[in-house]
Amino acid sequence: MNVYDQAHGLAQAIKASEEFKQYDEIKKKIKENPELDKMIKDFQSKQIELQAKQMMGEELTPETMSAVQELYGILLKDPIAAQYIQTEMRFSLMMKDVYEIIGEVTGMGDMLG
Repeated sequence: MNVYDQAHGLAQAIKASEEFKQYDEIKKKIKENPELDKMIKDFQSKQIELQAKQMMGEELTPETMSAVQELYGILLKDPIAAQYIQTEMRFSLMMKDVYEIIGEVTGMGDMLG
């Protein structure tokens, strides 16, 4: 059994999954709307910034949390953005599970979690 062949097989299985197909389809719709695309990227950027601060032990201000929650609320009012967020979460959860499975087998799971 060739590891690289298996990795390519896993990549194809991920690409064929409903989670990926739905995520990819809605991502294309988002790209067609530059304003919505910018809003989502801004939201994701703020989320990453928030997570980085948390990981570094910084205390998050209520203003920072409120700004992210407000943007999230605005995005959820748009059906396409709401669908994007939902499908992205489903796809991310599937990928997290795949990483955990590989991590358990290789002993790298401790480093991931």
